Amino acid sequence: MNFIQFLFTKTFLKQLALAMVVIVVFVFLIMFWLKFTTNHDQQIEVPNLAKLTLDKVEDKLNALDLRLEILDSANYNPAFPKFSVIEQIPAPGKFVKENRKIYIILNPSGYRKIEIPELIGKTQRQVEPFLRALGFEIGTISYRPHISDNVLEMRYKGEKLEAGTTLEITSVIDLIVGDAKDTYREEGESIDSLDIKEDILINTDEFND
Repeated sequence: MNFIQFLFTKTFLKQLALAMVVIVVFVFLIMFWLKFTTNHDQQIEVPNLAKLTLDKVEDKLNALDLRLEILDSANYNPAFPKFSVIEQIPAPGKFVKENRKIYIILNPSGYRKIEIPELIGKTQRQVEPFLRALGFEIGTISYRPHISDNVLEMRYKGEKLEAGTTLEITSVIDLIVGDAKDTYREEGESIDSLDIKEDILINTDEFND
């Protein structure tokens, strides 16, 4: 059997096919190894995700081979759109490796709500700083004649507030406070009027006598 005849034998064709398979596998392994070693030390710059919605964040991170992790929502920030990124870790501009997790915090849909405690009967000096510490704002302060200088009512948009009502922080609360001075003044004026009337009656009786 000469060489040309051998090229067409089943034995040679099987060996040739096996050799081609080995070459293809070898080339594939070489390409995979080159890709791995090339990207192994690659540093990716973290993009700025501020004010982006979740869909846009996912698209941006997927394109950079970075992963996403959402942390619990923070307090509402009116400077950012609802459900947009208000904070991220690592910060924009930092360099990370491929497949690194990027943590984000989303802006809630609104301010969180707080329950109004029982404050009626407490002094204005106690109530005002307490409400501000909870995140509320103090609106109009009205005074009503009363025997004490304590808070008599709290109102929100004209409606009387009861203890246990929940309001969003930054809500404006109006106060109605007792004014003991006006009460004493009115009582004093009433007493003076009675004294004057008594004096008039006494003088009239003396004149008639």
